Amino acid sequence: MTDGVAAPAAPLALALDRAAPAALSEQIAAGLRSAIAQGRLAPGARLPSWRDLASQLGVARGTVRAAYETLIDAGLVQALGAAGTRVARCVPVRSQDDPPATAVPSPLPGLVRGSGVFQMGVPAQDAIPAKLWSRLFVRAARAAAGAAPDYPDPRGEPALRAQIAAMLAVARGLACSPAQVYVTGGHAASVTLAVQALGLAGQTWTEEPGYPLTRSLLATLGLATVAVPVDAQGLDVAAGQALAPQAALAVVTPGQQAPLGVALAPARRRALLDWAVRQQAWVLEDDYLGELQLQGRAAPALGAGVAAARVLHVGTFSKTISPALRLGFLVVPADQVARFDAATALRGSAPAPLVQQAVAELLQGGHHLRHLRRMKRLYLQRRDALLACLRTAGITHRAAGLAVLLKLPPGRRDVAIVRAAQALGLSPAPLSSWYVRPGPEHNGLLLGVTNLRVDDTAAQWARLQALVGAAL
Repeated sequence: MTDGVAAPAAPLALALDRAAPAALSEQIAAGLRSAIAQGRLAPGARLPSWRDLASQLGVARGTVRAAYETLIDAGLVQALGAAGTRVARCVPVRSQDDPPATAVPSPLPGLVRGSGVFQMGVPAQDAIPAKLWSRLFVRAARAAAGAAPDYPDPRGEPALRAQIAAMLAVARGLACSPAQVYVTGGHAASVTLAVQALGLAGQTWTEEPGYPLTRSLLATLGLATVAVPVDAQGLDVAAGQALAPQAALAVVTPGQQAPLGVALAPARRRALLDWAVRQQAWVLEDDYLGELQLQGRAAPALGAGVAAARVLHVGTFSKTISPALRLGFLVVPADQVARFDAATALRGSAPAPLVQQAVAELLQGGHHLRHLRRMKRLYLQRRDALLACLRTAGITHRAAGLAVLLKLPPGRRDVAIVRAAQALGLSPAPLSSWYVRPGPEHNGLLLGVTNLRVDDTAAQWARLQALVGAAL
């Protein structure tokens, strides 16, 4: 130990069982927790980097990152930037009389999550403009430190609201004023604000298949969700009218449907907006991947139409910058601003002003648009590399936004295959988890392409194909 700083830890002897039901990240976290408890990792000891430990164990960097984040949440280790990740100086001590710790159950057991190759819903880790983002964040921190202490605007920082309005006008054809934009803590916060501010109750249309967490959130907010089928033209509006004509809300992903990737057809868009006006219902447009259309021009936002007085537009920066920001936004019709101002004054869901100011500068400087252009080129290359592998193997597949969908034959359970894949550091998503009523025809794998390097695609696909075997 030099100058009171613990030396880097020796190589860690962590035993991983790839056949065990526990995910590799959980096994790594358990091994490190045991080493800390037994004193083999002393307070202040520096842990290996994600890259080094991943290389040592033969797993993906994201798997190690997930294990480290588990220990950080438990207060056992600390992320100290350039100083690395170190064992906490004051490690929480559990008395022998305390009951043993138990695993925290998933808030949605039916949704299998993972961190690794083929993971959906996250941007490319190797292409994040880290230096630029760090510089903007430091600049925002200095400005915040010198500012007069005051309570932040619960609707969001004015600079960011103005930049979001400008971005939507250019990228999504959505004309709105900054006053119509509300900055939130992410997608769930935006949906919650919309439902509570409008006082919605009764039935709501959700897509089938559709995002499971959205359905669960709506149910928690007191709405009865009605699964409306999605086909090659998007949400089947006629089916929705037959199933729940008096619904108060319809939640849709019209640009690139989650998870199938289809766009809502023009006739369906008109029918949906007409239904909302006629029934005095609301349409909540989840702009899932709207700004990341890989080929061709994205359709305008639903709220860009002249008949959009009943549309609420929800977006986030999770897919373009990072989900760790917990930064989203909600755009409401002009005649609802007073209502939402009152709701945010009571609830205040905007994240820390420091993060908002950094993102505002990212948008204002044109950095975000340039980043998006680079991301689209990169993701297209990565998706094409995977599609080429599948075509060579004669595998039936189709592109689905930033993922590729593989259908499995009846009798093969996609959830079981995904759990086995996680033990190999692979994180495809099971298609069946996106259905309210999954059937044999809904078994499939969704392969995210954002973190799939072109030069490594064939090898990673070979690992997954060997696992799935004759299922494809």
